[in-house]
Amino acid sequence: DNWAFLYAQRLALKQELPLRVCFCLVPKFLDATIRHYGFMLKGLQEVAKECAELNIPFHLLLGYAKDMLPAFVVEHGVGGLVTDFCPLRLPRQWVEDIRDRLPEDVPFAQVDAHNIVPCWVTSPKQEYSARTIRGKIHAQLPEFLTEFPPVIRHPYSPSCPTEPITWEACYSSLQVDRTVTEVEWATPGTAAGLAVLQSFIAERLKSFGSHRNDPNKAALSNLSPWFHFGQVSTQRAILEVQKHRGKYKESVDAFVEEAVVRRELAENFCYYNENYDSVQGAYDWAQTTLKIHAKDKRPFLYELQELEQGTTHDPLWNAAQLQMVREGKMHGFLRMYWAKKILEWTRSPEEALRFAIYLNDRYELDGRDPNGYVGKLWGCLWSICGIHDQGWAERPVFGKIRYMNYAGCKRKFDVGQFEHRYSPRP
Repeated sequence: DNWAFLYAQRLALKQELPLRVCFCLVPKFLDATIRHYGFMLKGLQEVAKECAELNIPFHLLLGYAKDMLPAFVVEHGVGGLVTDFCPLRLPRQWVEDIRDRLPEDVPFAQVDAHNIVPCWVTSPKQEYSARTIRGKIHAQLPEFLTEFPPVIRHPYSPSCPTEPITWEACYSSLQVDRTVTEVEWATPGTAAGLAVLQSFIAERLKSFGSHRNDPNKAALSNLSPWFHFGQVSTQRAILEVQKHRGKYKESVDAFVEEAVVRRELAENFCYYNENYDSVQGAYDWAQTTLKIHAKDKRPFLYELQELEQGTTHDPLWNAAQLQMVREGKMHGFLRMYWAKKILEWTRSPEEALRFAIYLNDRYELDGRDPNGYVGKLWGCLWSICGIHDQGWAERPVFGKIRYMNYAGCKRKFDVGQFEHRYSPRP
């Protein structure tokens, strides 16, 4: 279910050439830990096995693409290169670095297999809100939301055998924190991710429309880790979920809104706004209101370590933080509350955003993602800087940024039940 892969195979078949898949494993990436790398590498082991069955060699190159790929292209006489798309700064830089180093006669194509409607097709500019992008996406869905043709067993074999991959060497090449351990509830890889999708449709989809904002109810898809690592395509999830619109219309429509409109809105923001992870990326009204209230007295002030350990005065906030630390996934509704309290309990909006992004990217399996920076429900800039939101009644510290508090959460769900579930371990 990967349009970049499908396009590459189509080119190879047309030219009657072998097809190779390369993954360049960088030793570190932002605040990713062994939790993230372990999930990714186990997924890649499944990819390597599937590629072998399709007569497509899979190469795992240790190092940055700019240092590894140009030599690989020359050594194997590669006739063309196809890559996927990610709107974030570092992956875009990797693409530019490769473009500058490839032999001039090797064409290089980029396919947005990340989004259902390609990011640059949806809109040529940064969209203001879900309201301004929704119609543009829905207008394009009939063209792009189609079944995937299969990747076929490749009829053209490479002239020399592929080097076997030593997965242990891959693990030992990493320069990452190994104290944030891998999680038990989420099994990496496409097969496991598709099983989660099927369990969502069979057990939780019926409750998604009504109970997705209740952290005590099993109503979420839980698919974001597999989406983030490309192990399950969002397009596949939408195709499968839409088959149940007749039965669960409210839930299906809500899922499409979150997994397509809101998700692709976050991609749009990161693609067109280079300050997607800083206060400078916020709208003028939000920057102004945050600046006016930057010196307001904070009710509490916490250091990063206190936040990381979940030792604030607020048992709900602590429980949400501990859920993220232990499970690598905080409930979506609580991610909003969590980030807004960080704004309330730190010295400045800049510090709040820095702490929130650091904790999100370090512990969330789906961290380092456009949705983590700006998506509704769990985007740090949505919660702290009002991106894709509107101005609300003015109040201390927050200014016109949407406010959330403990009492509001108590009205929405059984806060005590959630706190008890994630209480600090003795």
